[in-house]
Amino acid sequence: MTDPLDLLQLRLGHRFADPGLLRRALTHRSARRQHNERLEFLGDALLGFVIAEALTQRFPQATEGELTRLRARMVSGEALAVAANELRLGEFLELGAGERKTGGHRRASILADAFEALICAMYLDAGIEVCRERVLHLLGPALARLQPGETLKDPKTRLQEWLQSRALERPQYHLVSEQEQAGAWQFEVECRAPPLPDPLRGIGGTRRAAEQAAAAAALERLQTHD
Repeated sequence: MTDPLDLLQLRLGHRFADPGLLRRALTHRSARRQHNERLEFLGDALLGFVIAEALTQRFPQATEGELTRLRARMVSGEALAVAANELRLGEFLELGAGERKTGGHRRASILADAFEALICAMYLDAGIEVCRERVLHLLGPALARLQPGETLKDPKTRLQEWLQSRALERPQYHLVSEQEQAGAWQFEVECRAPPLPDPLRGIGGTRRAAEQAAAAAALERLQTHD
């Protein structure tokens, strides 16, 4: 019989020599005494290191403050929950009965913690080089979207500042839909900004991510016609 974790390992691009590490990384503290919190602790540090290293290489002229803000964005709970949803990590989590009943498999904080634990598990299983390679693969698209010289503020903040600088009302965000597909949640949000005749929509693995996507679309439209 095929191990259900084979699919996850395929998505990760890493097959564990010690499958027990993978199972532990996916075990929430509500499920059993041997859970993923210690892996999460080290995984957080590993992610910070790998992303900091990548940022210093990608942006050699950036200041320490700029690099710090970029790293914080890349390893935020929201960003990691989005990455976890892209892996459909929720469908593989081992949760206690209470967490299962309350939808713990789609809770952003639990998904982000499990993602950190998963990074640590790969490090313990195969070493720092494999860990670095997998982190950059999994978070590479988000890293590639960062541009030198950008304000480093998130789209919602930049949109609000753009509107305020023109004495316009603040943007409004409305949840259009939320749905679960194969263990991963998808949220769609629309953003209404005063100069725009119609709302712009964004999609993300969390409601906040969808709001940011909608804000980015609205800001791009406004700046194009400014």
